[in-house]
Amino acid sequence: MASEKKKEIVYLRQRPRRNGTVALYLDICRDGKRSNEYLKLYLVPERTREDKQKNKETLKLAEAIRAKRVVEIQSKDFGVDVATHEDAMFFEVMRKIIDRKDGTTKTSWQNCLAHLLRYEPNERVTFGEITPRWVRGFRDYLDTKAMQWAIDTRKRDVEPKPISQGTKALMFQKFCTVFNIAMREGIIRLNPTAGVERFKEPESDREFLTIDELRMLRKSIPPDKDLADAFFFSCLTGLRWSDIVKLRWREVQEWRAGTRIVFTQKKTGGLEYLDLNTQAAAMLGERGKPDDLVFPRLGPIQSARITIAAWVRSAGIDKHITFHCARHTFAVMMLDLGVDLYTVSKLLGHRSIETTQVYAKILDKNKKAAVERIPDIFGD
Repeated sequence: MASEKKKEIVYLRQRPRRNGTVALYLDICRDGKRSNEYLKLYLVPERTREDKQKNKETLKLAEAIRAKRVVEIQSKDFGVDVATHEDAMFFEVMRKIIDRKDGTTKTSWQNCLAHLLRYEPNERVTFGEITPRWVRGFRDYLDTKAMQWAIDTRKRDVEPKPISQGTKALMFQKFCTVFNIAMREGIIRLNPTAGVERFKEPESDREFLTIDELRMLRKSIPPDKDLADAFFFSCLTGLRWSDIVKLRWREVQEWRAGTRIVFTQKKTGGLEYLDLNTQAAAMLGERGKPDDLVFPRLGPIQSARITIAAWVRSAGIDKHITFHCARHTFAVMMLDLGVDLYTVSKLLGHRSIETTQVYAKILDKNKKAAVERIPDIFGD
């Protein structure tokens, strides 16, 4: 009679602490004996979105460690040595990640890489050599030493200045992403970034155009008509540049006596169904072949930024407007016209309604500015 298999169990447990945090530990049962392994990982009270994201990453790391322990226990039982790859070179892995990116996202990753090389010139540094102290050192570099333009040799005539809080948060998040990917691919067992505090992202002041300003812009002759059509199309649909620039006629469909777009969002990878109003449908022009681009003459986003800025100034609008501001314009316009937050969230393709709530705050500020225009009617 075959002997019963030994059951090796590793549970991930939580234990509340007096300071309000929650300690994570492994409850290991092996050969009928129990032992605990504290991971020095802690969940924090979820008061902000950043807290929630941090806890999510911490739990992901703890679960990865738990899975590793299961493999290690089973490997020892069968006499198999568990190989580690922590001698893999960090910058080599990061460059492979960057190679899979494109457009402005790739540029952002390349900027992060350039700052990392300023902090750590040794391109052969391994994952095993990167400790939490090393990670905190890079965070401190971003916080106190990293300068805008200092990494770009094309900007020799521009005076460097400290990078913004938002850029610090974005770069450090990309840096941490390298370790998250390395964990998933089995390159490392422990993530040295897990216990290091992230940068808090500032609440950005999102510029948008009012309906009156859109009318002013419409009356101003644009330097580039194709770009202007795409910009107004974004104002009427909320589509991002990345989705408009790749939009093809096969994705534009006739639906219930109207027009809709069925497309995959480039940023999220989600399949979206977006109905167009008559104004937006009119911006599309004459239908081309299924694989033809709807807006084939847009050029690079860098030149679009310069063109739009000049166009907006020529219309007498004193705002810093980029192509992405068209998406903000759509969101604020929808809310101002009384469309509920949930519907606007779906129209924008947001995964979380929390992202859309930023626009509701903008609208509140806009209303406050409006009522402040009431003159003093009780003065002498």
